[in-house]
Amino acid sequence: MTDRNYPKATRAAALALRLALAAGFLSAVADRLGLWGKPGAPGVAWGDWSNFISYTAKLNWFLPHPLIQPVGMLATLIETILAVGLLAGFWLRRFALASCGLLLLFALSMTVAIGIKPPLDYSVYTAAAGAALLGTVLCDHKMPDPKSSLTKL
Repeated sequence: MTDRNYPKATRAAALALRLALAAGFLSAVADRLGLWGKPGAPGVAWGDWSNFISYTAKLNWFLPHPLIQPVGMLATLIETILAVGLLAGFWLRRFALASCGLLLLFALSMTVAIGIKPPLDYSVYTAAAGAALLGTVLCDHKMPDPKSSLTKL
């Protein structure tokens, strides 16, 4: 988002949203690689790859077991790529919308597999909505006119 027509506060908010989404992806990747600490340490969700793969299997209960490891690897790769894209700011609309899609898939998978409370507690739906906002409204060349938007409803 480099359009100078945006107010400074809007540009700052969009940057903060990009950084927060990227940090969330990178933090999750770091956790599954054990960079945040060992399994069971305070604030550590997985702590190692095997715990992450067990969680991946829980969320993807419908997949054959041989696919769980590749799905975990693919999720890790996609999260890393999305984080780098969000930080770099190139193809921002695409990276933001792809982030929204991945977060929605994750949130829906969590909801079906373990219930609605965990994705709400971890703000996964909120992050998906933020990514959608970033990829639609905040990446436009001009801010939408609220009056014209309301008349289209």
